[in-house]
Amino acid sequence: MSDTGSIRNTQGRGRLFDSVLDTIGDTPAIRVNNIGPDHVTMYVKAEAFNPGASVKDRLAINIIEAAERDGRLKPGQTVVEATSGNTGIGLAMVCAQKGYPLVITMSEAFSVERRKLMRMLGAKVVLTPKADKAMGMYRKAQELAQANGWFLAHQFETADNADIHAATTAREILADFDGQRLDYFVSGYGTGGTVTGVARVLRAARPDTRIVLSEPADAQLIASGRDQQRNADGEADESHPAFAPHPIQGWTPDFIPLVLQETIDQGFYDELLPVSGADGVKWARDLAAKEGILTGISGGASFAVAVQVAERAAPGSVILAMLPDTGERYLSTPLFDGVTEEMDDEERAISASTPGFRVS
Repeated sequence: MSDTGSIRNTQGRGRLFDSVLDTIGDTPAIRVNNIGPDHVTMYVKAEAFNPGASVKDRLAINIIEAAERDGRLKPGQTVVEATSGNTGIGLAMVCAQKGYPLVITMSEAFSVERRKLMRMLGAKVVLTPKADKAMGMYRKAQELAQANGWFLAHQFETADNADIHAATTAREILADFDGQRLDYFVSGYGTGGTVTGVARVLRAARPDTRIVLSEPADAQLIASGRDQQRNADGEADESHPAFAPHPIQGWTPDFIPLVLQETIDQGFYDELLPVSGADGVKWARDLAAKEGILTGISGGASFAVAVQVAERAAPGSVILAMLPDTGERYLSTPLFDGVTEEMDDEERAISASTPGFRVS
């Protein structure tokens, strides 16, 4: 029973779905009640509610369907892409449903659960050396596409990336906060698709909403002020000199993606704040333990920045932070350090408090 004495009930969504792909999007904005400053209201947009459990489901479906529409992707053609994991999982789900073979290139530095999820969904995963960073997996995907005539998804360059966030993510935010305050929108970046697509719409529809962008303290590519070197197709052709390895998987590869360049060139953010991996871990753990919201290090990092913003925001301010994915994608990372499989001392004491069914 709830506090009001009524039983929670559900009535269904009022429709049947033709495939899992039709369930992408319409993720909830959830109020944060137990952590953060008291003088503001904080929400998180929980992208783990997508069927592939991350925001990258959106770009995956749009890249494939846009390429189908204009003939760039042929029936049965193999799709190839470089990814830290979430885009690969989204593409694997889409390609499984639509019948396209998929090859993913991924640095061996990223979490093993991501590899397993992609393989479970039918993809082939080709690992690249950790020392070659994101640029190594990126170039490997290019090589494979050119050598085999495969369709390269181009998540870092394609207009289909930001377009889907303008058409869905941003519209969901407008609908959810219709008639309500929304003073700040907080996001990090991987490809830059989320912030670019959302900012296009918010700048026009909610110009008073301040857009706060974040990047890892160890890899402040935008803050460095140094341009990204690109080839004639807009592809990054070398690692950015300001990059250093960082623990926020899914954020900030070792180059500035072309999709993000629109945000930089158009001034789509009002403030740029760095965040440490340690703060990302800390706030992801707090969201889990104190709010019941399971997110990854990237989500924790977004929320950490949102808390920074909240601490100095005017009373009554409303802040929305993007949570890109689920914490289950990080079981082998520092996010779960100290979370053991065996009982700890307190758990053993609880077990010992009654005589039966005790594990020795």
